[in-house]
Amino acid sequence: MALADAGCEVEAVCPPRHPLSKIKAVRATAVYSGFSPLRSFAKAIAAANPDLIVPGDDLATRHLHHLYRRELEQGRKDGTICRVIENSFGAPESFPIVFERAAFMRLAQEEGVRAPKSAVIGSLAELRNWAAETGFPTVLKADGTSGGDGVRMVRTPEEAERAFGKLEAPPLLARAAKRALVDQDKTLVWPSLLRRRSVVSAQTYIAGHEATSTVACWKGKVLAGLHFEVINKKYAAGPATVMRLVEHAEMQMAVEKMVRRLQLSGLHGFDFMLETGTGHAYLIEINPRTTQVGHLTLGLGRDLPAALTAILSGSPVQPAAKVTDGDTVALFPQEWMRDPASAFIRSAYHDVPWQEPALVRACMQQAFKPKRFVPRKSWEQAVWSVRPPKRSSLINAELSKSQHE
Repeated sequence: MALADAGCEVEAVCPPRHPLSKIKAVRATAVYSGFSPLRSFAKAIAAANPDLIVPGDDLATRHLHHLYRRELEQGRKDGTICRVIENSFGAPESFPIVFERAAFMRLAQEEGVRAPKSAVIGSLAELRNWAAETGFPTVLKADGTSGGDGVRMVRTPEEAERAFGKLEAPPLLARAAKRALVDQDKTLVWPSLLRRRSVVSAQTYIAGHEATSTVACWKGKVLAGLHFEVINKKYAAGPATVMRLVEHAEMQMAVEKMVRRLQLSGLHGFDFMLETGTGHAYLIEINPRTTQVGHLTLGLGRDLPAALTAILSGSPVQPAAKVTDGDTVALFPQEWMRDPASAFIRSAYHDVPWQEPALVRACMQQAFKPKRFVPRKSWEQAVWSVRPPKRSSLINAELSKSQHE
């Protein structure tokens, strides 16, 4: 939606019945197949001939990296697919590093960026040696995961061994089958059938609170950036639900150094821990994709869609109107799902896409999806908790319809 507002023509690749198909800003959608993902992307690129691809999750980024490698192997380095993937991510040499947590941490330290000690853990013996050297608590992370799903903070040897076993294990066949049959998401089928184990790394624990940066960049230079402290989270290791915009020189410098070192292009996110007592920013992770705040337009230098549109079109940057003059953002539907009565829904800027009522309804229905029965009162409270200050008749009609559904 933000890219379309900035002047881009937007098309999407997504699974059937995905909320993207409900957004008027998306001109066309191509169906993503979990059984033949590279073919899905190749066909979509051929049809759209895009200038830029914006992946919405880590799996999409992995598919595009694999597609790039396949094109190279088939002698098509100068073809459309390789060109647009390089535009979208930057130097191909950086592709493996962004998914190898320990390697990324070593690179950060080489650049003089403050980062926790990290190492790949390949066995229980290596885990025990790591624990003996660094102590507890410690953090275990599975490569290729996001949103906190593959992260465990452990405080004892027993917790560490249990967490390591779960993080490296292949996806359960039952889970993969449920995803494929119910959610039409086949991405876990091959990893489950082939019994692929995840690479697990360990990081020393930094006591503090989380922060995050999202940037638009081009050939190793940051064009625009947003830096936030995390105020609320969905759960301990999960995604943020409320964030506060900050100016943090150490975060900004770390991001600029890593973007330059990896020669990144497109949209990327960086996660930090702000150390208790000192406020030092420790870089803990890179997200090689857009993150959940990338669409926020907060003025010159803080409007990522406008910065990317300008570089692609060769025109001056024309930032959109600021969505808020405040510094606190409650993300929708994340904070609403965490607590429909949250004070931040009213005190902060609540990021509800009111101009796309079908999307609002889809988000609310998704929130109730795991529950077999939902009392009418719950719907009424939910609808009123996300109401805009001045509701149009269209919004009233759409939300009333969703309430009855």
